[in-house]
Amino acid sequence: MKDTLYLAWRYLAHHRIKTAILVGSLTLITFLPVGLNVIVGQSARELTARAEATPLLVGAKGSPLELSLNSLYFESDTPALTTYSEAVRIEESGLAQPIPLYVRFRSREYPIVGTTLEYFDFRGLEMASGRSMAVLGECVLGSRVAASLGIGSGDTVVSSPESVFDLAGVYPLKMQVVGVLEPSYTADDGAIFVDLKTTWVIQGLVHGHQDMDAPEAASGVLNREGDTITANASVVQYNEITPDNVDSFHFHGGMEGYPISGVIAVPHDQKSGTILMGRYEADDEVSQIVQPATVMNDLLGTILTIREFVVAALLLVAVATLATAALVFLLSLRLRRREIDTMSKIGGSRLNIGMLLVSEILAVLLAGVLLAGLLTILTAQFGEGLIRALLLG
Repeated sequence: MKDTLYLAWRYLAHHRIKTAILVGSLTLITFLPVGLNVIVGQSARELTARAEATPLLVGAKGSPLELSLNSLYFESDTPALTTYSEAVRIEESGLAQPIPLYVRFRSREYPIVGTTLEYFDFRGLEMASGRSMAVLGECVLGSRVAASLGIGSGDTVVSSPESVFDLAGVYPLKMQVVGVLEPSYTADDGAIFVDLKTTWVIQGLVHGHQDMDAPEAASGVLNREGDTITANASVVQYNEITPDNVDSFHFHGGMEGYPISGVIAVPHDQKSGTILMGRYEADDEVSQIVQPATVMNDLLGTILTIREFVVAALLLVAVATLATAALVFLLSLRLRRREIDTMSKIGGSRLNIGMLLVSEILAVLLAGVLLAGLLTILTAQFGEGLIRALLLG
């Protein structure tokens, strides 16, 4: 038996190119369906973990998926906007804690997330250095943003205009970095966090400008009637908030009418969550409430359906690959006819010759299966890191 295995090994080693092609083909065709299941399973866990940790989302009526992706992962286009009054409504209901979000602006490719300090407690985010934002114009960086830009506490970042042609005249806001978060391996690592009011400054809804009562601002006064001063377009608006000018930033109207993209609602208990959801079921309701876990599971259902078609296609390819491998072995037998006759003439029995040929085939199959198993183990071990890099990078 040892002699038979040795001869099989020497034959495969001699025809190393043919052997490598067969082993590679069998490895891939074995690994792809199994590896696909592993990757899809890991992707599903990554996508649903953050959704399952977020009880409820409230936003303007529209696409639940768009609201979920924007609020959870800071991706997708900005959903239909609601107003801060929605957060006030949830707070006054006494059923849940509201955490408003305004995810619309960016600094380079990184999303600027306007929220409140309660968000950090809700997500369990810790500071690696510095502190949380405390006043207008301050920001906290996710770990990946800080590492990519090479900046930290004491540096600055500038918001990007939404378009090249900004007819509204809203200038980019220069923000002071006051802290960097510990890595959480979630979408939070790739975000820039600011106070909700800072996003309204970026949009131009809250602004500061030079004191119109000061003599140097006389050229910017269009009309003065008692205590009411009307300024013309030449008045200087600040695009950086400093201790010297922070007091000049002011609101026009109540905060309730200012825009936000959504609200994370954290019910005090299951009963409170059910009651809160019921209050958004009216036909004339202009807002929607969604369970992110349900939305993401629906999305995964579509992905899993696609996976089934892919696996079916891979199985067809597997059948074709195995048929091709069988054809290669059959053609090899015909080419080795003289070799087989020689082995028979020098005393090799049909059993030994058959065992030799079968050993070669089994060795190729075993090598392919073992390599596929190794790739599957590596995928299970390192797949989550790769998926995080793809999903969050």
